[in-house]
Amino acid sequence: MTSKTQKARFVGLISGLLLVLASLIAITQKGIVLGQDFTGGYVTVIDLPKQKSQTEMQNKLAELGVQDARISLLNDGSWRVFQTPQSTDETHVKQWIEGLETQWQASVLDASYLGAQVGNELIEQGGLAGIFALLSVLIYLAFRFEWRLAVSASIALFHDVIVTLGLFAITQVEFDLTVLAALLAIIGYSLNDSIVIGDRVRELLFEEQWKNSPVGNTIDQAIKDSMSRTLITSLTTLTTVLAIWWLGGAGLNSFAMALCCGILIGTLSSLAISATLPQFLGLSFNNYLKEESEAAKQQLAEP
Repeated sequence: MTSKTQKARFVGLISGLLLVLASLIAITQKGIVLGQDFTGGYVTVIDLPKQKSQTEMQNKLAELGVQDARISLLNDGSWRVFQTPQSTDETHVKQWIEGLETQWQASVLDASYLGAQVGNELIEQGGLAGIFALLSVLIYLAFRFEWRLAVSASIALFHDVIVTLGLFAITQVEFDLTVLAALLAIIGYSLNDSIVIGDRVRELLFEEQWKNSPVGNTIDQAIKDSMSRTLITSLTTLTTVLAIWWLGGAGLNSFAMALCCGILIGTLSSLAISATLPQFLGLSFNNYLKEESEAAKQQLAEP
């Protein structure tokens, strides 16, 4: 008989698959907005004597011929205007800055340019860092777990990364180096609960009362045993990240957003995906018994 916990896990598994599908569609259709770190471009920080709204700022820049610029209000009240090399050049940047200084008495706090070559190098290095982190985790899981648990934890890990990227595609928030750092942190954090629950499942399978019990019941018990630890870890970490999001300023907003998504999705995937898939893959006590028997035979064969 299927328990309420198992039904909830099955619903969570289906929901996770739908989230991945929706994220892939969003990434394909809308794309991810790469920030200055990856694309290169002109960044201008402007201070105005009188506070203006986002709409007023956009309209004024449009009058001055600024197209496809990303405008954001910083915590200190200044405005940050980012333009890609494809949408403008140095001469045009100087022209609209002079127009804003004349018409609105604006003062330029910073004006810088990051070359596209540097951006391409960061894309390459960032991609290599992500691939290396994923491969390292997969190798660790292959040695640490029985393959059914390892495969399930790996799928949950990919789920967390793809859903987080899907969120950035939907919201069109800039993907910069801080978001890349958050993704690498998510790769490590997402495995935390999966490993704890997987270890508890393995321990229960060797206990006499659970050897002949359906594996679904064993997984349910493992989740119950580790639930308090999972909630405490996730909530304390989430509280810290929310504080960064609230008080860290505009530069850390995307970083905190990615971590918040990763923590929430990672906690759910460890319960609904990493812990549920082994049940469909046929996990049982016999899997571990076979491994121990082969190891014992090898030891007996050694001189």
